[in-house]
Amino acid sequence: MKAYHVVGQAPMYTNTFLLISDAGHGVVIDPAGAAEDYNKILDQEGASLTQILCTHGHFDHVGSAVELKKKWGAKLWCEAADLEGSQFYPLSEADSGYQEGGTIQVDEMTLTVWHTPGHTPGSVCLLCEHYLFTGDTLFAGSVGRTDLPGGSSRQLSESLKKLAGLPIPADAQVLPGHGELSTFGEELKNNWYLKNARA
Repeated sequence: MKAYHVVGQAPMYTNTFLLISDAGHGVVIDPAGAAEDYNKILDQEGASLTQILCTHGHFDHVGSAVELKKKWGAKLWCEAADLEGSQFYPLSEADSGYQEGGTIQVDEMTLTVWHTPGHTPGSVCLLCEHYLFTGDTLFAGSVGRTDLPGGSSRQLSESLKKLAGLPIPADAQVLPGHGELSTFGEELKNNWYLKNARA
């Protein structure tokens, strides 16, 4: 497996990621970058995009989802609760939602999914080996905001408590939707919001 960090377009500069299996099948997580940025990497690797995974449906995380799906015929994943076709939630349809604790298998890559509502009703976190993709649920030293449409501080607190109790390796890299990268162990130790949710 190869992993690429692709920074999304201005002004949000969302963190977005492209995984490519040993057999050349690509998975985009939060397609916020320009479609050509992913296409260039895929072409360089001789790979094809098969899955598009959205941690949630906000506009700054799904910008090239439709274009990439059209070009590659990739399967688009997003929770139904985040499919409004609105300003904040531009996607109006997806091929599939996520099963709690379920897995998405792409060759040797296994992505485990947990629902973590709070930032949005349909937010999820995904673990692939030692990569934890947290979207806007968990940041390095902070958490996602809950004052946007669909946000809930109560749900976010419950989701953080669940995250803290999951069998996630301490050395798993926390790859959030914005800001610096971290590890899950560092967040369990130093992130006030995550520590408080465990109490």
